[in-house]
Amino acid sequence: MVRFHFVTLFEEACDAYLNASIIGRARSEKKIKVAYQNPRDFVENKWGKVDERPYGGGPGMVIAAMPVVGAVQRALQIPPKLRRRGNSDKPHSAKAPRGKRPLVVWFSPSGKQFTNKDADALAKYSDIVLVCGRYEGIDERAKKILKTLAPVKEFAVGEAVYTGGEIPALAIVDAVTRRLPGVLGKDASVEERRIASSAVYTRPETILYKKKKYRVLRVLQTGHHAKINAWRKMK
Repeated sequence: MVRFHFVTLFEEACDAYLNASIIGRARSEKKIKVAYQNPRDFVENKWGKVDERPYGGGPGMVIAAMPVVGAVQRALQIPPKLRRRGNSDKPHSAKAPRGKRPLVVWFSPSGKQFTNKDADALAKYSDIVLVCGRYEGIDERAKKILKTLAPVKEFAVGEAVYTGGEIPALAIVDAVTRRLPGVLGKDASVEERRIASSAVYTRPETILYKKKKYRVLRVLQTGHHAKINAWRKMK
């Protein structure tokens, strides 16, 4: 079982998708587990603020480093070992509990583009922490501290910039989950592991729309697997 840990300010933005369809069934069958940690729960200032103005000026607000670090530590069940007196305090190195193989995923538009190969690699981890940024981003020092707790991989999911990290995080959960044994029923259902075309058809054989007929390609009706595979390779 792979455990996905969302570090997010907006759990409600994720849970509807993760409770539906194939992902929801994988959760109910305990092939994956989803948990949430909210950085707001680890704020220690008296105002309860999770964000601050950026150094050097500029628009928007930046999520503070230590609430994110605290949320990741809780996700990985690492006892808090950070001294909290003064900005110069350095974190003690810590390791996840024995038997776990954790990974922290950090999202950035300049990160490595996430691929099917990356999804296969992530499926081998026991715990994946998905750090979802918001506003103008997360204080860069959080990433540096997290590297002392667990391996960190930095990904971009597509070339667009999103309002928050929740959408890329959901894409990664989906891509990894569908690769786990038994989630799709048959391994052949994972399209990228077989010869597949982006063009697919189903019944009826002919659709009539505004006096024009739209038919299924003849090659797909032949039952000739070699010809069908050749067509799929071409497509």
